Amino acid sequence: MSEIIQDERVHRFQMAGQDLSWLVEHWARVRPEHPFLIFEPRSATPRRWSYREFTDAVAEIAAGLQLRGVGKGDKILIHSDNCPEMVISWYACAKIGAVGVTTNTRSAGAEVEYFAAHTRCIGAITQPRYASLIKDHAPGLQWIVVTADNSGDAPTADEAAHGCEAFETLRGDASKLLSRPAEPMLPVGIMFTSGTTSRPKAVVHTHANALWASRQGPINVGMGPDDVYLVYLPFFHVNAQSWSFWTTLGVGGTIVLQPRFSASRFWDVITKYGVTHISLIPFVFKAIGAQPVPEHKLKVGAFGLVMPVLESWLKLRVPAFWGMTETVTHATRTDLWQTYPDGSMGKPTPGYEYLVVDPETGALCENGETGELWVRGTRGIQLFLEYFDNPEANAKSFTEDGWFMTGDLVRLGIEGNFFYCDRDKDALKVGGENVSAREVEDVCREVGGIADLAVVAQNHEMLDMVPVVFVVKAPGAPADETLTEQIIAHCRSRLADFKVPRAVYFLEELPTATLGKIAKNQLREIANTQGTCV
Repeated sequence: MSEIIQDERVHRFQMAGQDLSWLVEHWARVRPEHPFLIFEPRSATPRRWSYREFTDAVAEIAAGLQLRGVGKGDKILIHSDNCPEMVISWYACAKIGAVGVTTNTRSAGAEVEYFAAHTRCIGAITQPRYASLIKDHAPGLQWIVVTADNSGDAPTADEAAHGCEAFETLRGDASKLLSRPAEPMLPVGIMFTSGTTSRPKAVVHTHANALWASRQGPINVGMGPDDVYLVYLPFFHVNAQSWSFWTTLGVGGTIVLQPRFSASRFWDVITKYGVTHISLIPFVFKAIGAQPVPEHKLKVGAFGLVMPVLESWLKLRVPAFWGMTETVTHATRTDLWQTYPDGSMGKPTPGYEYLVVDPETGALCENGETGELWVRGTRGIQLFLEYFDNPEANAKSFTEDGWFMTGDLVRLGIEGNFFYCDRDKDALKVGGENVSAREVEDVCREVGGIADLAVVAQNHEMLDMVPVVFVVKAPGAPADETLTEQIIAHCRSRLADFKVPRAVYFLEELPTATLGKIAKNQLREIANTQGTCV
């Protein structure tokens, strides 16, 4: 981390004697019987943990990890759909100073191999449905433990025959757990994010990042100690892990956790538990669009833009927030009581500084001009600490004076409101998942018979956009249908399903713009005339 310049005085006094484990244990002392985690599986019996019970469960797993030799700085792969074991294990890693590496369960084997090897994980915690994937593609692990079920669903006979240790073997004697002084700037978690690079980058969050989110998040969303946050988005993404969990921990509130989003159970779960806060993405409200809205206690549905029509329909406040894995929590917000223009993404959250910069010239943009959003804060507190073991990405992402170049295009509008305009042309957002066009292109190029290609987004009714690939065939290439099948099959073997192109389109040549660059805006227009992708 030699490239990170830190003023030690900042966290020495802001976070003195505190880390994420301290925060959890604080609530176990102050309100021990208050519910912290309620797991609502699809078909099994719900389970719940008070703050005291959750702290005890974390201590048992932490002691078991220590008994296996896991210590400060060690990385543990946690490859799982939302479940209690996943959350408890992640917080157990935090307690002993280890780092929980949470990875997308839609990943292909090659991606899992990269995740485990790049972060140098020594062990893994997973579920029966993913045990074979981990065994086959993370051979460097010292051990793998597997939960008894798949987020409440019984495993198939093949899944159960994984041959790995059971999750229960991780439980240790909490009375023998070695204590550790609080180190706010110690890494606590790693999650991977795709942008414009060919490989996902490993974003490092610190204990201080979590504490920052726990302090600022409740203010942003208006959450109090008796409020309930429903989490159906995946724990391996920042929305669930930070916007939801760390915000809730800031006030000692309650989390209701589902294995994944369920349109059929959406309103039932909300009314059953008196849910007050949720996070919204376009897929969610499209999925529930035909359902009647019942009486409910929802106060806030966090979304990306000011959209009064959503508030009127869902009968709750829908404030706008913008953030990235790298900004830890909401870096813009709309105050819960003021009014904002439609389509606004809000104003900078206190603690973050903003610039809008012309990406070609580096000049500051005037009001109304579109430019790249640059954000500044303290690394390891408001901003992520670093991209793990990736000095090139760190150098490209930060200016010498500490500005993080987000790649998002925005404009500053009336009354200081920011408006989101676009993402870099090589970054796609597929149903809430980030996809690097360059990564998909690199995989497609491994298929023979291709002279040139480009991956762009095509509009999609439910997912907003999906990746498609335009191909210029090389001499001697197979027929269009055969080459299409080869490209799709190869991508499925190398990439998560949401990254796989939904269609292959053939051109004699790719359109170009200034300096011979591929005109991806023209390709997007062509794609959107081709009909709807499945």
